[in-house]
Amino acid sequence: MKPSVFTVIVLLLSVNLAGASERPKVEFKTSVNERKLEVFIDGKFFTALIYPDDMEKPALYPILTASGKIITRGFPLDPRPFERADHPHHVGLWFNFGDVNGLDFWNNSFAVKPENESKYGSIRFKEILAENPQKGQLVTSSAWVDQEENILLNEETTFIFSGKENLRTIERISKLTAAMQVVFTENKEGLLGLRVDRAFEEPATKAANFLDANGTLTETPLLNNDGVNGVYRNAEGVQGDKVWGKRSPWVALRAEKEGEPITIVLLDHPGNENYPAWSHARGYGLFAMNNLAGRSVDRRAEPVKVVLKPGEWITFKHKVVIGGELTDAEIDKIADDFK
Repeated sequence: MKPSVFTVIVLLLSVNLAGASERPKVEFKTSVNERKLEVFIDGKFFTALIYPDDMEKPALYPILTASGKIITRGFPLDPRPFERADHPHHVGLWFNFGDVNGLDFWNNSFAVKPENESKYGSIRFKEILAENPQKGQLVTSSAWVDQEENILLNEETTFIFSGKENLRTIERISKLTAAMQVVFTENKEGLLGLRVDRAFEEPATKAANFLDANGTLTETPLLNNDGVNGVYRNAEGVQGDKVWGKRSPWVALRAEKEGEPITIVLLDHPGNENYPAWSHARGYGLFAMNNLAGRSVDRRAEPVKVVLKPGEWITFKHKVVIGGELTDAEIDKIADDFK
């Protein structure tokens, strides 16, 4: 007996409603005065796109797990006890590069001395172009400028936020269009960077600039490795600090924070230049994926150089996954779905 047209319609509506109910509810809340846009998933704060005037680039900060645990370092915006007080340009999740027409966009921050500022570039947030909460999609525009505010690159960035149960994901699609002839010269400082919470670091073995129990930097560095247990691994099975400088479609960082296992994964997209990317991941808490590193991290690599004439563009697509105890097989599946 064939189903009636009414029955077919009801079944299709049921499927669509079921799919809609499984899709996470994403909300965007903009604060123009605070120069930020907050992202909520199923009513829980996930992250915020921040673009204050006193920062040299936009960033996603802070970033939380589905259970509400912070995975990003607090310093320098909101220092927490026993954190490392280094690399003030490492804020949340960001995208930039260390050598564009000879300018360093990666290391620029308030700590740069005035006499050296001409060596650095900044990324100026311009506007939000589109919001689509139903798809978790946010589109923004920014400009990569020199110290005279001359534009080298116009950037259109698409963020796609999603999540379910104990999983959160961020896709970042970065389209860079040259406003003048632009040369990217291989450099270890790039491209997608994340500075993680102390729990995800490797235990410290020597003195460094740490904050004390009150969050104050003291003259005598304080080594406190309580709860510090981060371990890197990549798709090829390389672990620990050895992932640095290796090429891989994904790199994962696993730690336990307050008794909860948390895995952070950075994934490269097969359509990106020089896929798979080189890992710029360090035990002190920098977790980065770099498609333009080349010989700056591996002497055996082929030379890397990207030249864009005015009006030409290049696009990079990356994904960040924040979950629980993710196995290699589960990450491989996520990577396959990302192709």
